[in-house]
Amino acid sequence: MSGASPIKIVLAALDSQYIHSSLSPWCLLAGLRAYCRVPFSAKVIEGSVNEPAEMFVNAIIAEKPDIAGFSCYIWNISSMCRAAQAVKAVFPDCRIVFGGPEVSYRARGFLAESPWCDHVLSGEGELPIALLTEAIYGSTPLSRVPGLSYRDGDGIVEGLPYISDETPPSPYCPEYFAALGGRFAYLETSRGCPFSCAFCLSGREGGVRFFPVERAKSEMLALAGSRARAVKFVDRTFNADRARAREIFSFIIDNYGSAIPAGTRFHFEIGGDLLDDETLSLLTRAPKGSMQLEIGLQSFNPQTLSAVCRKTDTDKLAENIRAVLAPGNIHVHIDLIAGLPYEDLESFRDSFRKAFALRPHMLQLGFLKLLYGAPMRENARDYPCEFSGDPPYEVTSTPWLTPDDIKELHAVDAALGRIYNSGRFKRSLEYILSASGCDCYGFFRGAGLLLSDNAPRLSLDGFTELMFGYARSLPGVDRVRLRDMMALDRLATNSSSSMPAVLRVEDRRLRETRAALESGPDHRPENVRRGVVWLYSEGRAAYCDYISADPITGEYALKYTR
Repeated sequence: MSGASPIKIVLAALDSQYIHSSLSPWCLLAGLRAYCRVPFSAKVIEGSVNEPAEMFVNAIIAEKPDIAGFSCYIWNISSMCRAAQAVKAVFPDCRIVFGGPEVSYRARGFLAESPWCDHVLSGEGELPIALLTEAIYGSTPLSRVPGLSYRDGDGIVEGLPYISDETPPSPYCPEYFAALGGRFAYLETSRGCPFSCAFCLSGREGGVRFFPVERAKSEMLALAGSRARAVKFVDRTFNADRARAREIFSFIIDNYGSAIPAGTRFHFEIGGDLLDDETLSLLTRAPKGSMQLEIGLQSFNPQTLSAVCRKTDTDKLAENIRAVLAPGNIHVHIDLIAGLPYEDLESFRDSFRKAFALRPHMLQLGFLKLLYGAPMRENARDYPCEFSGDPPYEVTSTPWLTPDDIKELHAVDAALGRIYNSGRFKRSLEYILSASGCDCYGFFRGAGLLLSDNAPRLSLDGFTELMFGYARSLPGVDRVRLRDMMALDRLATNSSSSMPAVLRVEDRRLRETRAALESGPDHRPENVRRGVVWLYSEGRAAYCDYISADPITGEYALKYTR
């Protein structure tokens, strides 16, 4: 290659949403710069699955690449395949390289069905992408590239997913920060997982390998100073090493508002039952809004957890979640998964009720996805279920859940998202459940079925009217009190200060209250919008100045007249 032009490499990524960023192509770029010994130039090109495909493809073609690498996940694999074929059609000699979890555990089959793809890299890619580049344009044989699958004559050579035992080079180069542009950033401080859940791939990556904690701190400061909206740690079980987790939590607490700009939020996926008293005590000191914890419950059914090889002390888990929530300074997100073994509809209802009773800030109802490489997909005899053949391979029925059961759970999920997880109906929901005595699962089921019979993309005003009518039909619900609770929710969560028609009442007392507030000590601050609503069940008004929302709940503070 002496005297030859540098090899032109494009590392392509498609994010699920624009506000997210990709980490994988930057890791590959760092690997090329650390390990590749032949001349090259490389560029990362990011797009979003929600943008026109032509923009992404044209950006790759404009670089006239010799090698085009594509990072593949369940949310982008179809788009990546189309983009790669388009690039190959323009540049037949361009080497198309696929990698990522969506192809790592089916490399042979993927190459067999994708003649336009030249190579698949399975597992970690920093070293393999460098060695592959050397093999293509140098003297290294392809067989020396770890994790590589490729065609050899009429056959296919399949490489096992590569797992390193070294700390990879840092992906955070100047180009990364220039491209980040204030979006969500991702930070990796370890690889692997201590658990081997049957529905997950993380356990196949070997034991946990921790990167130096001082490197983690340095990268946290760099990301926090880059105007990133949030920094999400991608470590599979962040607190697998409790002492290390405490050191990083303490670093955030001690530096928040100084080296770490106030308003930055760090997101961690943790094992809730691994939290000890020392960590729980430390977390009470976290500045409000500085941290978000995502805790996987999956199920409260012991037989289900055992079947998927998940060891969880559910009593301890629930106790710890309540302890984290109590101070009100940390946003808590918990997950349930529908479609797991031995979880029939009644069992899932029980898990849902127990999870909802904890009142996390977000309760995600996910649906089992049969990922390539996951034991649940590879061992159909022990894990019998039907699932979609297209990404994201979502379960459609199991021996314990019929297709109609799955449909019901999707309806519950839709209502849960719009009513509870949106945070827009907090007071209304608590009033409705208390006044009607309605079971929480039954309420969301009814709301979900009603929503599915109407336009699922109703505006907020339209959905508010729909919910008002549904809640009014429940026994024990007072129409006036319901209206007041929904009006308070609207006031606290919508800075436009407008009320939907179903809650709006023309009343002189409202005008008089506005005037009295403006002329008294509680007059509206300059250039600040104020909302006012009259509460008929209480005989007083509530008002809200839209200055700053609570970083945990997203609500604006309510005040009341005497």
